[in-house]
Amino acid sequence: MDLALLRTFVTVHRAGSFTRAAALLGLSQPAVTSQIRTLERQLGRPLFLRQARGVTPTTIGDELAHKAAPHLDALVEITETGLDDESSLRTLHLAGPPEFTAERALPALTELTGEDGQGFALRASFGNAEEALEGLAAGHHDLAISTARPRGALLTATALCDEEHVLVAAPRWAEQIGSGELRRNPDTDSAIKRAPALESIPVVEVHESLPFVSRYWASVFDSRPAAPGTIVVPDLRAVLACATAGAGLAVLPRYLCTAALERGDVVALHEPPVPPLRTYFLVVRTGTLAMPHIARAHEWLLRAASDWC
Repeated sequence: MDLALLRTFVTVHRAGSFTRAAALLGLSQPAVTSQIRTLERQLGRPLFLRQARGVTPTTIGDELAHKAAPHLDALVEITETGLDDESSLRTLHLAGPPEFTAERALPALTELTGEDGQGFALRASFGNAEEALEGLAAGHHDLAISTARPRGALLTATALCDEEHVLVAAPRWAEQIGSGELRRNPDTDSAIKRAPALESIPVVEVHESLPFVSRYWASVFDSRPAAPGTIVVPDLRAVLACATAGAGLAVLPRYLCTAALERGDVVALHEPPVPPLRTYFLVVRTGTLAMPHIARAHEWLLRAASDWC
């Protein structure tokens, strides 16, 4: 049996789509369709059920994929290991949210790029979860950091770390609403009653939909924020700068505002017993951890993340 046909079959099985598989393989969709039909003729069984949006594997298709995929991945590993020497510097393409990638992932990975004989070139791009996962699925990236867990067999996600969210503002706002009482009394009912006091403070956010503030209000106060965004800027580092300057309250990841809290540039307006959390996932295309440079970066980030939580 032609290994190229099996490779195409496994890619379609993981992608759930002839079109997406074609993009990953660098082939045209008709070529992928032709290869799958050839394999089906050789086996005498249908491997996929064609649907309006993508394909679904038959029972035989699932069985073949589970048997063939590990062996194909092993062949990729053998090939990539042979290429990964001093004369061939591999390039790792990473995608993720700008703040977390810049503040956490890139500093960790730069320790690997300079290793003699084992380093790799690094290329990073920023985007939201949807953009990062779509780019990964299309083969534009090798690793993606995402706050959304992908569905389907094409992508494999591993929990990386949890991010604690903190409600902060400049000290003058805390003094104005008397947030000391709110911080000292973490009782949920009292906090809900105190939430209206926060509505007098302008809001700084990354999007008009107030994703961070709304999530915090829903989790802690069991309500929706009443105040609209006064300043909307699509970077959490800029949100922190605006909050520090006194523009209003903001909800930020603790790792991003720890130094500002320690300096007193901003203060925590509320400290709930269970702070809102958001999970980051490290995502790869299924099977690509057979490639040494991707596997090493993946393992290194997971190890580094143990100190981030």
